[in-house]
Amino acid sequence: MPSFPYETLDVFTDRPFGGNQLAVFTDARGLSDVQMQSLAAEMNYSETTFVLPPDDPANDARVRIFHRTAEMPFAGHPNVGTACVLARHGRDRNGVLRFEQMAGLVEIAVERDAAGAVTGAVIAAPQALSLGIELPVVGIAACAGVASPDIVTSAHRPVQASLGVKFVLVQVAPAALAGAMPDIAAFRKLESENPELQGRLSLFLYARDGNAISARMFAPLAGTWEDPATGSASATLGALLLSLDGGDEAAYSITQGVEMGRPSRLNVMSRRAADGVRSRVGGNCVPMFRGEALL
Repeated sequence: MPSFPYETLDVFTDRPFGGNQLAVFTDARGLSDVQMQSLAAEMNYSETTFVLPPDDPANDARVRIFHRTAEMPFAGHPNVGTACVLARHGRDRNGVLRFEQMAGLVEIAVERDAAGAVTGAVIAAPQALSLGIELPVVGIAACAGVASPDIVTSAHRPVQASLGVKFVLVQVAPAALAGAMPDIAAFRKLESENPELQGRLSLFLYARDGNAISARMFAPLAGTWEDPATGSASATLGALLLSLDGGDEAAYSITQGVEMGRPSRLNVMSRRAADGVRSRVGGNCVPMFRGEALL
């Protein structure tokens, strides 16, 4: 019976049982697409990654990312966590890893402590900021379980944005963030009324105090009721805020997962580039379990 090793870790935290859980199958050769999707559903984490040989030997791996119901073109905490696992196995090149993904090439800088132990990673999102449709305040408020006046529109209206994977970014009043609660019927209604969403409605709520941000992410239609740390959405938010605030670069500290009892810290660095606004996102990782799937 074939076996496939995996490791789990908590991402965007410096202590066990915080951050966002991730399972990494370190050698996914021989697994079919159906098996990968089934394993991601079985692990029941926000995402699970599967490491394969790169198509281009100049890169270090082809990394496929699945959430509970579908494959992702790119995601934040899966890349940070997978990089930490592979670096602990000595598979980085002078502290750098390059992962091939559906959304493009993701370059990762591995972080180590003074003793050389891997502590975290910083990833560069594979695309520059792109904006999609704006969504109605009333519909977004219903999805998030907050009052319409709690949606802040002075900087931007609820808008779909992407650095490789799409999120709807929504600023809310600080007092409303902790009480937000996804309403799955409202999610279904808003998605059905907006075919431009192409079946993806992931809602990233945030409250801002300068460059310190508190956030929550709901994607119940994809099987994630709430996500404790969403690196790709955080990176996208940083790019959006820089595009609105002006300037050449900015750094943001994002706290997420507090309401879930899994506090997370994400560090976002955004900058203007020749092709638009780009972001990096990083944080710590804590190894948890090792095992194997018997298939």
